Amino acid sequence: MSDDASSPFPPSPASSACAPGPSRRGLLQAGTLVLLLGASQIARGAGIMAVRVWPAQDYSRVTIESDRQLVAKQFFVATPPRLAVDIEGIDLNPELRELVAKVKADDPNIAGIRVGQNAPGVVRLVVDLKRAALPQVFTLPPIAAYRHRLVFDLYPAEPEDPLETLIAERLRDAGPGGGAPGARPPTPAPLPNIAAARPGTAGDPLGDLIAQHNQRPAGAPPAPPGGLPQPTPGPTAPVATPSGAPAAAPPAVAAGPTPPHSGGGTAPSAPAIARATDRLIIVALDPGHGGEDPGAIGPGGTREKDVVLRVAHLLRDRINATTVGGNPMRAFLTRDADFFVPLGVRVEKARRVQADLFVSIHADAFTTPAARGASVFALSQSGASSSAARWLANKENQSDLVGGLNVRSQDRHVQSALLDMSTTAQINDSLKLGSVLLGEIGGMARLHKPRVEQAGFAVLKAPDIPSVLVETAFISNPEEEAKLRTAAYQQQLADALMRGITRYFAKNPPLARSRSV
Repeated sequence: MSDDASSPFPPSPASSACAPGPSRRGLLQAGTLVLLLGASQIARGAGIMAVRVWPAQDYSRVTIESDRQLVAKQFFVATPPRLAVDIEGIDLNPELRELVAKVKADDPNIAGIRVGQNAPGVVRLVVDLKRAALPQVFTLPPIAAYRHRLVFDLYPAEPEDPLETLIAERLRDAGPGGGAPGARPPTPAPLPNIAAARPGTAGDPLGDLIAQHNQRPAGAPPAPPGGLPQPTPGPTAPVATPSGAPAAAPPAVAAGPTPPHSGGGTAPSAPAIARATDRLIIVALDPGHGGEDPGAIGPGGTREKDVVLRVAHLLRDRINATTVGGNPMRAFLTRDADFFVPLGVRVEKARRVQADLFVSIHADAFTTPAARGASVFALSQSGASSSAARWLANKENQSDLVGGLNVRSQDRHVQSALLDMSTTAQINDSLKLGSVLLGEIGGMARLHKPRVEQAGFAVLKAPDIPSVLVETAFISNPEEEAKLRTAAYQQQLADALMRGITRYFAKNPPLARSRSV
């Protein structure tokens, strides 16, 4: 090696004049220029891969995907509410202009998006909002099929309470002329009445509130909101009920024959009705994945998040049309549209509404198309029941990374404590629920395993709710993917799950709630 190669000084002009190619001086100057420009100028050529908008009642999300990490500065204006974000190192291009047209008129949070070149190398996005918001702006590293992502999450400053929404829905349906036109009346399950609280236990706050409502004379003003139970501490980011978000209509479900109304005679008084029939039996349905997280994708392009949402809608309709021992059932969806919900938030939502059961709905996938059959899983605190169950749990627990969890907004210690509180009793009840669901699914579809499996699924760790995860089929199997796409198979799945839930309550009647909200 020559002395020039190791010298910190450039060669003399005489020696460089006869050297072919770029001079050492030129190379050193170019390197110095790169160092002086810094990261923001290097990112000047960042390419925008895609832009997406995910509207939902809980929150609306804007995602900008790029081949390099983007640097952004944001500021929020309260009146009128709007979020401005300056993205450095890029110029306005057609991909960014697409954001303007991606905002839907029925978006609960975003009124519109404006985009323009604020300065050389700086693009400004202004998100005009329909209501006061608590915005979060953060970046996500590449994972799965995604490159770098810049994310704006727009949470309402005053989120709706899912418990209040369930109460309002129940009062609406129980009122004169309540329910959808042509809807069949609730189907009673042959169970003993379990509405009355046991001696020494606290009453049901849902039933108490409805009783208060029914005791008021006609035209009386509603009770003050202070009568509602207060919410338990939730995640840092405010989360509202998913009801009300736009969603594709589920396939039509044929109404069955109307069963005879039990206990005929003179109708009881309003307070008696509330006490005898308004202990709501709440089943939390958790359609897996959503939004940025498509879940598994079949060989024909079917997305898991779409199939499981349709099945959840069908099961919701069946639950809402059923009673248990004269007590109405009500389904609560952790998401009822196409948006991302973190695993911990799914659990917290179910606990907020005091769910009696939690059923997470998924469609399995494996590395080979030969795998087939439905499965049911419960939580395990002592290790997975099989290597396949452990593999699947690890895969499902990665949902937050793909969907785009803002790690900075989450209190990891609080979530960890919550997820470690699951009790042996909860797991035993979950195994009972899983067994009856597996038996019903086995009557209409092939099973992957003949028993309920166990693993450390994060979404099943509610400490006080029997919880199972149902893998409806292997979407990676072409034959099962084709079935999952059909309305008939989706309805059969919903019917099987409904029968299993009813059978579970026949052997395990839900008691009057004694836990605080």
